[in-house]
Amino acid sequence: MARPTVRSASPRTTPGLVVIGGGESVRAPGRVTLVGAGPGDPELLTIKALKALQAADVIVHDGLVSDEILDLAPRGAQRINVAKRKSRHTLPQDDINQLLVALALEGLVVVRLKGGDPFLFGRGGEELAACREAGVECLVVPGVTAALAASAGAGAPLTHRGSAQAVTFVTGHAAHGDPDLDWTALARPNQTVVVYMGVSTAALISARLTAAGRDAATPALIVENASRPDERRILTTLGQMAVAADGLRGPALLMVGESMAMAVEAAPDIISSTLQRASPRS
Repeated sequence: MARPTVRSASPRTTPGLVVIGGGESVRAPGRVTLVGAGPGDPELLTIKALKALQAADVIVHDGLVSDEILDLAPRGAQRINVAKRKSRHTLPQDDINQLLVALALEGLVVVRLKGGDPFLFGRGGEELAACREAGVECLVVPGVTAALAASAGAGAPLTHRGSAQAVTFVTGHAAHGDPDLDWTALARPNQTVVVYMGVSTAALISARLTAAGRDAATPALIVENASRPDERRILTTLGQMAVAADGLRGPALLMVGESMAMAVEAAPDIISSTLQRASPRS
């Protein structure tokens, strides 16, 4: 099958979109699959996600999806990068929604490849709704979200008998002002609070939680680039969390709770080397 070509959108379409194919003949509608790529380690990709990726005609992917995962797609599959970082969007979300629909209506098998899980702070619900409204078949393949990878890698369980009877995932990012969160509920002891996109608001989050009654000495773990070769872990406390997070540039999680005291702070390569030295010789 010939490789799809890319052409600019016609004047009747939204500026900034691209259309693959370009033929005038009517084709049967394709489909869109929202695929969770996980936190970055290609070995954490699910089998179902891999199968969807290998069947794709076109892959619309986030900027944080690793090259190792993208390289698992067919060589003839077209890649479209719609990277979104804070205050810098390649395409606005509405345009991404329209792009997915337009590609599927051309008869293409589209994979929307998203870091982590599509439905956990990934705006997958908006993309699903856009496909449904346009009558486009849309499937969802869950992915390993960063909190699970960070928790497992550091050996700090999100729930743990006696110290963490609940876990709550929240976002530290708000379009205007403070995140709209129930600080009183989040300040209760014996639970883990995981904050996505919270590095820039770490001082505010720490202040709000302590003001609501959470002990400033509560253990906190910051994980940058979870599951990737350059993963970094910082074990600190709620009161010192903002200082510890200062200077981080990669995607990072703030994890607050008593069970975070179990975290191993050593970098993954150090842990790997230690295990190799400790393993018996054959």
